[in-house]
Amino acid sequence: MLDLFADAEPWQEPLAPGAVILRRFALARAPALFDGIDRVAARSPFRHMVTPGGYTMSVAMTNCGRLGWATNARGYVYAHHDPQTGSPWPPMPEVFQALCHAAAVAAGYDDFVPDACLINRYAEGAKLSLHQDKDEPDLRAPIVSVSLGLPAVFQFGGLQRSDPLKRLMLEHGDVVVWGRESRLYYHGIQPLKPGIHPLTGAFRYNLTFRQAAHRE
Repeated sequence: MLDLFADAEPWQEPLAPGAVILRRFALARAPALFDGIDRVAARSPFRHMVTPGGYTMSVAMTNCGRLGWATNARGYVYAHHDPQTGSPWPPMPEVFQALCHAAAVAAGYDDFVPDACLINRYAEGAKLSLHQDKDEPDLRAPIVSVSLGLPAVFQFGGLQRSDPLKRLMLEHGDVVVWGRESRLYYHGIQPLKPGIHPLTGAFRYNLTFRQAAHRE
């Protein structure tokens, strides 16, 4: 399935109320986005965070923007400084901001202004268990999630962990946007299958844009 429709124009697939998949939306900007990832990681390296319960996450993570997502013994937090380096998180590259704005507008969220971007790196076998994105203080803002590199199976459910799941293949350049009714829907990524992508090698990268500070 890798880049089967690489030459196709971007198109939209409804996912749920308030949620849509923008297929191939980030494809043209992908090399610049990947360069941005490299610049961020040079200042705040990827790391495998440990959850409050002592579980080491299989996904390697870093952040950019005014705030960054991290874990500590008390739970999950947004912080202005990278706890590993002690310095502020790297600024969000302009190409990140431009892509996020364009995707949000295409999905019907014209006023979304992210202040945090969580960058996930998946190696073979890495996964993200079903969870809700609920650490943000203002749930009126959507989530914008960009896929780069190897394809992965995205799970998207409902407000309860036990709700039926949709399983969809996300490929290089796909963007998922969800908010409003589906803002707290459970979602996750199944274990990444092995492969090599011409841009990202043996990895899948995911950019997740969020509004982490409260706005009036």
